[in-house]
Amino acid sequence: MLGLMQSQPLLISSLIEFAERHHGDGEIVSRRVEGDIHRYTYRDLAARSRQLANALDKEGLAFSDRVATLAWNGYRHMEMYFGVSGSGRVLHTVNPRLHPEQIAWIVNHAEDQVLCFDMSFLPLVQAVHAKCPTVKKWVALCDADKLPADTGIPGLISYEAWIAPQSSEYAWPQFDENTASSMCYTSGTTGNPKAALYSHRSTTLHAYAAALPDVMCLSARDAVLPVVPMFHVNAWGIPYSAALTGCKLVYPGPAMDGKSIYELIEAEKVTYAAGVPTVWQMMLGHMKPAGLKFSTLRRTVIGGSACPPAMIAAFQDDFGVEVLHAWGMTEMSPLGTLCTLKNKQLDLPKDEQMKIRQKQGRAIFGVDMKIVDGNGSELPWDGKTYGDLLVRGPWILETYYKGESPLIEDAQGRGWFPTGDVATIDANGFMQITDRSKDVIKSGGEWISSIDIENIAMAHPAVAMAACIGMPHPKWDERPIVAITLKQGAEVTREELLQFFEGKTAKWQIPDDVVFVEAIPLGATGKMLKTRLREQLKDYRLPGL
Repeated sequence: MLGLMQSQPLLISSLIEFAERHHGDGEIVSRRVEGDIHRYTYRDLAARSRQLANALDKEGLAFSDRVATLAWNGYRHMEMYFGVSGSGRVLHTVNPRLHPEQIAWIVNHAEDQVLCFDMSFLPLVQAVHAKCPTVKKWVALCDADKLPADTGIPGLISYEAWIAPQSSEYAWPQFDENTASSMCYTSGTTGNPKAALYSHRSTTLHAYAAALPDVMCLSARDAVLPVVPMFHVNAWGIPYSAALTGCKLVYPGPAMDGKSIYELIEAEKVTYAAGVPTVWQMMLGHMKPAGLKFSTLRRTVIGGSACPPAMIAAFQDDFGVEVLHAWGMTEMSPLGTLCTLKNKQLDLPKDEQMKIRQKQGRAIFGVDMKIVDGNGSELPWDGKTYGDLLVRGPWILETYYKGESPLIEDAQGRGWFPTGDVATIDANGFMQITDRSKDVIKSGGEWISSIDIENIAMAHPAVAMAACIGMPHPKWDERPIVAITLKQGAEVTREELLQFFEGKTAKWQIPDDVVFVEAIPLGATGKMLKTRLREQLKDYRLPGL
């Protein structure tokens, strides 16, 4: 017997319809590429999204055709989130920090029909447009009078000139909720990038889950600043959750330096912000010397890579901001876990709470996870046993676009996605990433967590960034070293740093050496590229060898 409830597909268009109807005057603030501040409402967003949908119809784009973006966080980009997907096409957010050859490969692999870009990426588009034969329409996300006379891109039109003639009346089509809505490619540090193809159903469920109290806890009372780029797994789903809750949105545009982010937070009374550790490191580096404080910011979610405990403590103790440690992947839409305390942990001593907050957190409803050994056998949740982390759920990838399925089948025939992370899970369900499986250091048959080493190094007041890697050793197989970049004007010796590790980790886990570098290579999403660091240090030899 079936239930007798109305059958309505979970579609992205329903999110913007809800926001327009119930939070129509909710504010969306964007710092534009031009440098000025733009303001409008969810009602304006909905109307212009419908104009965009009409423009796509006029171009003759078919159902499920791909529309690409090379754009910063801003109102026009958000219009594409709803106008493209809502009309039945697939939004393809391209990471502009990738190499031009990779971008051209990705655009051709996706078979993008239209590509819309911010003017700051005009040189990049000029470099790749001739290599992208599937793109029939190039659109610059700017006003008509901001478009240069001769760009060398045939038929280039400004976004405003493109949508201006279109009606704001548009009936969002109804279709299967499993229809593709958007796609994101992995950064492709080894081999060609792979694409996760999200559905309307997966995106809407993820938006619901992200807004839950134990996750991002978004509401119409919040002013939210997504510093995480909209080209990085759809800004962690925040634009969708924002429409679902009606919160005020504040977009930083291209100004991603610490000073600009801080000033925007203060000017717009931001209560909640989201980004990767490198962004917050720049902001704290701007605030501390100037003695600045936050007047409204109360919570920040930090993900993308492990947040150093020193940063969690600085936010909490110096600025009164709660850090919500999160973990996820492009293949997971991206949220998998978020770290909030349980009721029974609220009365724990502060140092015990800090140990919990350093973990990546508990699974969100919709995500199941487990850790397994090399034979695929599930390992205990004791907070000590390391294992390969596997996940499954309705917003987790089953098969890569035009690619293979990476899933591992269990005894019940269920598919689990192998994350490539090594983790522990404690008795309360809190998961902690100890390493990427390719980065774990095996010394004398024992594992050493590079993340633990990096966290200790980052706690030193002179250290700006730290990356721990394993180096070959004839007796122990591998021994850890730590590459360090120093804060501007700071000084510290190799011996002082090695001494700093004493008493903070087991003696055999202390790095054998400290290597000072000018910069630690970062990937397109702000993660450290240890593969590239190893290439830089390929001629390095451990002391005494």
